[in-house]
Amino acid sequence: MKKLFSSLLLSLILLGCKDTPREAEVSGEAQGTTYHIKLVLNRRLAALEDVRQQITTVLAEIDAKMSNYRDDSEISRLNAQETVDWLPASPEIVGLLAIANNVYQRSEGCYDLTIKPLFDLWGFSGHENRVPGDHEIGALMPHIGMSLLEIDATGHRIRKKDPKVKIDLSSIAQGYSVGMVAQRLDTLGIENYLVEIGGEMLVKGRKASGDDWRIGVETPTSGTRGLQKIIDIKETKGTAIMTAGTYRNFFEDQGQNYSHILSPKTGRPVNHHLRSVTVVHDDPTWADAWDTALLCVGESKAMQIAEAENLKVLLVYENDKKLLEYTSKAFKVSQLAAISK
Repeated sequence: MKKLFSSLLLSLILLGCKDTPREAEVSGEAQGTTYHIKLVLNRRLAALEDVRQQITTVLAEIDAKMSNYRDDSEISRLNAQETVDWLPASPEIVGLLAIANNVYQRSEGCYDLTIKPLFDLWGFSGHENRVPGDHEIGALMPHIGMSLLEIDATGHRIRKKDPKVKIDLSSIAQGYSVGMVAQRLDTLGIENYLVEIGGEMLVKGRKASGDDWRIGVETPTSGTRGLQKIIDIKETKGTAIMTAGTYRNFFEDQGQNYSHILSPKTGRPVNHHLRSVTVVHDDPTWADAWDTALLCVGESKAMQIAEAENLKVLLVYENDKKLLEYTSKAFKVSQLAAISK
């Protein structure tokens, strides 16, 4: 009887061990960058290899629609059609364009997905950077502007008022990708995870230990990788943390740095002291659009917009060769709430 009881107890312990949450990681390459996904799993959830395959499928589907580096992607095909007729487009692309147009209007036109020709001209598309001449920039400027694009969200179609308009989704598609991967994890019954694609993140639930997810914001300096700030995420329903910066993707020419953040008003890289923008938001697509928009307008205007839009924002800017931080009221409230819990 004692042996039977001991065997039964051992079986229960072993079963309990199998249910103990554990952290697993799936990583790889997609969309011209890398991704790392931490999952909290137990034996009742999908097998890790199945999760890996599902993530690969999601990212491949998005790439087929939104990649500017594939001639056969949907956005490349739309860009190739130089017409003022209405063009059918997938609900996913139309949805992103609608969000982008909203942020375009609320950022005084600084967030603009039609800068693709300028992005190509400065060599940021093919990593063949150069400083173009004024005449080259001037020739493209008439074809730049979200106002040149009509979006029919209900009919799933777009119309170019100027047939030479070209669209670049890279500043919003990564946030969208993070959100879609998170949705797929939800459908697999995974409730606790961290999704990171190219530095853009969304966390949900808790770590396997039960601790909160803690996200480090990098110090915006080139050549070194320091930690500027740690953000504690107490919200468990899903929180996106998106950061855009001028300190990684840039090139130097004759002693001057040129950032990949281009102003649609001048056709040139932005010239201000804002080095990075971190946006904390419940929607990764909106967060991805806003971090680029705020980085485009510069520190003073970014502060104004962040407060007007009640955005949770951390700005890091340079003043007298020192890095300073600005946190919006909404960001401060969220962090105070995290500390008090």
